[in-house]
Amino acid sequence: MEETVETKFFVHEAVCAQRYEAIEKRLEDGSRRMTRIEHLLYITIAAVFLGPGVAALFLKNLLGL
Repeated sequence: MEETVETKFFVHEAVCAQRYEAIEKRLEDGSRRMTRIEHLLYITIAAVFLGPGVAALFLKNLLGL
């Protein structure tokens, strides 16, 4: 069975679409991870500059406790 250029193109297009979806999912997961890291950095900065008591208050407010 001989594949036409059109068939090869459609297969290529489908594979690229799957890859693109996987890349987008990884970017979304990475974004959530970076947000968590950012919050941890804020807490660390507060602990260093303002002391552990202020950092604890910041953490309580951030978590809604």
